[in-house]
Order: sequence, then C-alpha cells, then structure tokens
Amino acid sequence: MTTDVLPDEGLIRAHELMREHRFGEAIDGLAGLCRQYRDDRLERLLAWCRYRSYSEQPPQSNMPDPWHAGVPDSFADVVGVPEIPASQLDAAALAAGIRHHGALLVRGLLEDSVARRLAEGVRMALDACAAWHGKGGGEFASSWYARLPLQDGCELAEARPWVEGAGGVWLADSPRMLHELTDLFHARRLVDVIAGYFGERPMMSVGKSTLRCVPGTQGEADWHQDGAFMGTDIRSVNLWLSLSHCGHDASGLEFLPRRLSRVLPTGSHGAHFDWSVGPGMVEIAAGGMATASPVFAPGDALLFDHYFLHRTGAPAAIAKDRYAVESWFFAPSAYPAQQVPLRL
Repeated sequence: MTTDVLPDEGLIRAHELMREHRFGEAIDGLAGLCRQYRDDRLERLLAWCRYRSYSEQPPQSNMPDPWHAGVPDSFADVVGVPEIPASQLDAAALAAGIRHHGALLVRGLLEDSVARRLAEGVRMALDACAAWHGKGGGEFASSWYARLPLQDGCELAEARPWVEGAGGVWLADSPRMLHELTDLFHARRLVDVIAGYFGERPMMSVGKSTLRCVPGTQGEADWHQDGAFMGTDIRSVNLWLSLSHCGHDASGLEFLPRRLSRVLPTGSHGAHFDWSVGPGMVEIAAGGMATASPVFAPGDALLFDHYFLHRTGAPAAIAKDRYAVESWFFAPSAYPAQQVPLRL
C-alpha cells in the first residue's frame, strides 16, 4: 500500500490486505498513513491489525539465542547497573548490561520535549479510560482509549481491570499512543537493537506493555520479578521509559543492581502477597549489596529482563506524580504462553 492515498482509500485497502492475510503490508501502509493523518479510524485499525497478525498466525520460531555461548562484558569495571548515553546503545551493550549486571540504564534515549509530549499522551489516555468507565463502557469513539477486542475466552482480559484500577492503561488499548510509541521505537532503531539481542524480530506484549501515572501519594511497594508471572523459559526485554522527572520528588524504580539467573521464592520472608518477593529474600539475594534508586530525567530508560528484581521506589521527598511507559518485548522462539503478542 502506498501512502499517497486518502484515509478512506487506505482503510479499504487495509481491510483487503487483512482478508488476504497480508498483515505486514497492511501494517506498513496504515502506519504510513497515520504519519500523514490524525485519524481515529486508521489508528484503531492499525492496533487491530497488529493483534490480528499474530492471533491468526501464531508466532513460530526456533531461532537460537545468539548469546548462548557467552556475552563479553564491556562493563567489567562497573559495579552495579551500567549507564550509557543513547548514542552507545546497541545489541552488544544491551546483552552485556542485562546478562552480566541485570539491566542497562540509557540516558537521553528520548529528548526532553518528546518525553513530555508522550507524558501528555499518557494523561489523555488515562482520562479517556476514566471517561469510558464513567459512561458505563460500551462504544466510545476515541483513539486515546479504545479497548482492543481480545478473542472470547482470553484469560489475559481478566487482568485489564486490575491494571486500570492501579493507574494504568494497556498500551494496546490506546491506539494513538500505540502508534506514537511503535513509530518512535522504529525511528530510534530500538526495534533493531532488541532484534539484534534476540537474534530475531521481536514482538510486543499486550498484557505487559502499559502506560502509567503513579501518584505522588504512592507508598512502599512490593518487590517482584516478572518471571514469576510469565515463566522463565522465555527471552524478554522490558523498556522502562521515564516521561517525567522521577526518583527524587516522584516515584521511580528501586532495584537490586545485579544479575539474577533464577526466579526467587515468592510469598515468604515477609512478603505481602503470594507473587511478591519478601524483604528477607531480597536481603539474601543481595548478599550485602545495597539496592539502587537512580534519579531519572524525562527520556531516560532502563532495560532489563524477567529475572530483574525491582519495585516502584517511593523516595522520602515524594510529592509529584510520575509518568512512565513500560514496553515488554519477546522473542517469538521463546514467548510466554499466557501473553498476547503484537506485531511491530
């Protein structure tokens, strides 16, 4: 599909391509049109097409982990999580950061102005979600919030109310923000970097990619590893992207700055929930190492996988809301069965 067409023509052509199961062409064409036109219909169909691509053609791959033989540690002189500027981010740096240190902190991944614009988009999505609930659900014509129509019986849908009740909205439920962010991820070569790390083109998760506003009233949170929810026989990268200043007078992230290669026992050692890691277990895993709570500027990012031990940080001076996006990517050859994929 070329992009020198009007929205109505593009919609017709996209539907034709989807009927022919040519989802890749439909996605490329719709994404191009969304760059030209601000049109709710295009953005909503693009989100639906990304979902249909894999719901009708489930991901299958047997690509090996390109780093299975070992990862050179380019940060061998660093204690804790290494920090790099965005210009130094590539697949080798990502592999070294995650496999040897647990995570990689990338400063200035997005410009301040871009991050703040995205924060405004998160606010719009959250407000649209609240308005949808205020109207009692049903049809709601807004690209800021339009629930992705998951297949009947999809267990993941049961988690949606919990996410929305905790100040979040699934990225896939905001077609406008989904387009904005996926377009940015491609333009900034983040998809290419993660593809280089996986050795195959990544997919994005519906249930683990979330727009968030954590209020300034946030109290102490629970420690967790996402592998406790998703399993361990997977390959993952979470791009946690700060959209506002956080870690000083707004909540940030507190984490154990070391690599863990297993999911720790949950529901014990003082844990509040059966899925969380108790503070006593955190102390054992730390082995004398202090936890870290960096200060993030708008546009800074932390990249980690499902073994990373972390929680929402609540600094003593907390008073402001924190805006952020977490985007989980998975390798098709090692994808968590209970997650729902989106084609990038």
